[in-house]
Amino acid sequence: MSTTKHWKQEFALAGRASVLAAAGLAALAAPVPAMAQYTQTISNDLSRCQAGKPSAVMVTVDNISSSTGKVRVQLYRATKEDWLSKGRWLRRIEVPARAGTMTFCLPTPGPGSYGVAVRHDVNGNNQTDITTDGGAMSNNPSLNIFNLGKPHFKKTAFDVGSSVTSIRIQMRYL
Repeated sequence: MSTTKHWKQEFALAGRASVLAAAGLAALAAPVPAMAQYTQTISNDLSRCQAGKPSAVMVTVDNISSSTGKVRVQLYRATKEDWLSKGRWLRRIEVPARAGTMTFCLPTPGPGSYGVAVRHDVNGNNQTDITTDGGAMSNNPSLNIFNLGKPHFKKTAFDVGSSVTSIRIQMRYL
């Protein structure tokens, strides 16, 4: 093979490698796919809700009946498509229940309209037991047999700005 031909092949290979490397870097810098924003289980880190921190919701839940089982708090976008839809929650905190009042910090993806749903799984079996488990939602909407525990997203929606928003929710049991 001639030196010129060999040099041209090496140059072409080096050019392809640069293009592939650039494409790889671009893929790393690409935005996160839309579904990656959902179903993030996080710890209950109250320091994320201190003054001066970015968008978050400080959720205080009152009237937790017992210290058995676990409490799950989930943040949703306040849209018809997302509100209480399976796999469409943004953040979830799940911790052992403590009777009385518990406080949670849910960082948000940014300013916007959100809704919060809370469940007290009294026996910790990861199933909804209507006669024993408790439930609650942001804005404390009325729950009845007609909405089957799923009030319209507009009734639970609240706005979050670029700082911490505090809400208070009342746990309910049958």
